[in-house]
Amino acid sequence: MKITTKGRYGLTITLELAKRIGDGPISLRSIAQDKNLSEHYLEQLIGPLRNAGIVKSIRGAHGGYILNGDPEKITAGDIIRTLEGPIVLVESMEDEEAAQRELWTRMRNAVRDVLDQTTLADLLKHSTDSELSDGYMFYI
Repeated sequence: MKITTKGRYGLTITLELAKRIGDGPISLRSIAQDKNLSEHYLEQLIGPLRNAGIVKSIRGAHGGYILNGDPEKITAGDIIRTLEGPIVLVESMEDEEAAQRELWTRMRNAVRDVLDQTTLADLLKHSTDSELSDGYMFYI
């Protein structure tokens, strides 16, 4: 399975919205500028995320997007499936030996489980922890 820029940037968008909960709607332009990404490409990704109910659009002069739910309940799997489709490691398994099919199935399930057990809140906590640890300087 290969996660394309659709999935990666979709996670970027939703993480930025999760970081800024309570700040009001966030424009795609500000996310694109902050992360040095194409605003046009982010506009293509936001539609499926909105249709899936992961983000919500706010219209008006100060409009933009907000996360449509609790970061504790939105998983990486929700976002990846919305933008990438079903999680598939091997296209056709019918022609393969039973042992191979079992391996591919176990691998797919492991990837699925990691994506479905990792919430936006988990990813936010990790990014906050790593930002804090980057600030330490050790002298010997």
